[in-house]
Amino acid sequence: QVQLVESGGGLVQAGGSLRLSCTASGSIFSIKIMGWYRQAPGKQRELVAAISSGGTTSYGNSVKGRFAISGDNAKGTVYLQMNSLKPEDTAVYYCNAQFQDMGVTRFKWGQGTQVTVSS
Repeated sequence: QVQLVESGGGLVQAGGSLRLSCTASGSIFSIKIMGWYRQAPGKQRELVAAISSGGTTSYGNSVKGRFAISGDNAKGTVYLQMNSLKPEDTAVYYCNAQFQDMGVTRFKWGQGTQVTVSS
C-alpha cells in the first residue's frame, strides 16, 4: 500500500506563487503515476498535472504555462510549482498516486491541502 502526505497550501494574492509537495511512503516502488487534482466548492475534481515514472507530464488546460509538476516516482516525491495564480485556482488540492498491487491498479489520495487565491 501507499500513503501520501501533502504540504504547501495557503493563502496568496493573485499573481503570486505557491509550491505544493507530496511525499509517498510504503510501497513506493509500485508507483506508476503521481499527480495533483483539485476540487473547488460545487465543482467536480479535476486533473491539474501528472507525471509518470518515465517522466512524461500532462496538464489540465487551465493551468498550462503557469504550473509545473516535477518529482521522482521512484523516491515517492512530487511537487507542483504554481505561478501566476488566479482566484479561479482556489480549491483543495489533492495528491494522487497510481500504483500496482498484486497486478491490480489502485489509486491513493492524500488528505488535501487548501489553496486560496485572493483578488
